[in-house]
Amino acid sequence: MQAGNAIYETIADLPPVLPVFPLSGALLLPRTQLPLNIFEPRYIDMIDSALASNRLIGMVQPSAGRPASDPDHPVLESVGCAGRLTGFQETGDGRYLITLQGVTRFKIGKELSALTKFRQVEVDFAPFSDDLKCGKGEEDVDRNGLLNTLRAYLDANSLEADWDSVSEAETEVLVNALCMMCPYGPQEKQALLEAHDLKTRAETLIAITEMDLARSENDGGATLQ
Repeated sequence: MQAGNAIYETIADLPPVLPVFPLSGALLLPRTQLPLNIFEPRYIDMIDSALASNRLIGMVQPSAGRPASDPDHPVLESVGCAGRLTGFQETGDGRYLITLQGVTRFKIGKELSALTKFRQVEVDFAPFSDDLKCGKGEEDVDRNGLLNTLRAYLDANSLEADWDSVSEAETEVLVNALCMMCPYGPQEKQALLEAHDLKTRAETLIAITEMDLARSENDGGATLQ
């Protein structure tokens, strides 16, 4: 796949170690974009380091089920997603406004005893090598089922969509965009990230949304937003 000016044909094109940015509720998926406001000094250092090397950063959530004794060093989920830094802007007050483009997911291995302020981990891309193949598994997705669930969610929350754009979107783009835009919590987003393939990710999103809609009906009103 291509991310900015970089082309990653196989996992051999990717580094064995990544700096990681732990951020609860953040979801990055292959070929999607995630804007971030970077202001903590250690992550400013991380961006500077990435810009000076391969521009790759690992997005990962802190583990909700394993609270850490040190909130500045949370236990990490086992799966994250590598993103290439494809856009950045200096704000003039010490912050960076950046855009990451998702490349591929990874499993986290050993954390390095780094001399840097930011954390670095060994990563294994092998379980997710298909992430580099654009459109992989689109034909297996129940697109109509996904769209029907989207309509039900929008109707329940009095929201509208640009259906012309939705109908024209490629299936992979549609599935991943809806996953990233969904207002669910960290555990649900981790489940979407870890879904084995595009079909499973779409099914997981449908199931989560249907459960939320059922809960909303039982409570007598919308629970989202």
